[in-house]
Amino acid sequence: MLFTILLLFFIIRLGSLAISIKHAKGLIQQGAKEYGQKNSKFLAIVHTLIYVLAGVEAIINPRHFDIISLIGLIILIFAYSVLFHVIRTLGPIWTLKLFILPKHPIIKSGLYKMTKHPNYYLNIIPELIGVLLLTHATYTSI
Repeated sequence: MLFTILLLFFIIRLGSLAISIKHAKGLIQQGAKEYGQKNSKFLAIVHTLIYVLAGVEAIINPRHFDIISLIGLIILIFAYSVLFHVIRTLGPIWTLKLFILPKHPIIKSGLYKMTKHPNYYLNIIPELIGVLLLTHATYTSI
């Protein structure tokens, strides 16, 4: 069951990747420049590895859905809610990578009133913690 839940969230994450690719193509056509390519690549690898390794742990060491899994699921739902909010707020300038347009708009509404990078602090970090808790991925979390 835990693996199935994890797989569902991973599929949703792949959907966000498709949105990001579409937006990146549009930004490049508008003259945007990409920054931090090495960091983006590293973060993508780590992000994917955590999902894959947590999934492997869930298969090798299956656990019942318990309070720890519930906490992980709640954190994941929160993280994905933030992801959807960020995508909606930024619209076509949202990507998984860092692109800057020649006349890049500065967003100061929604979660951007509180922090400049809600996608990192309120989506990615909680998402990965949620994945680890949901699946009881002890070894992956180390």
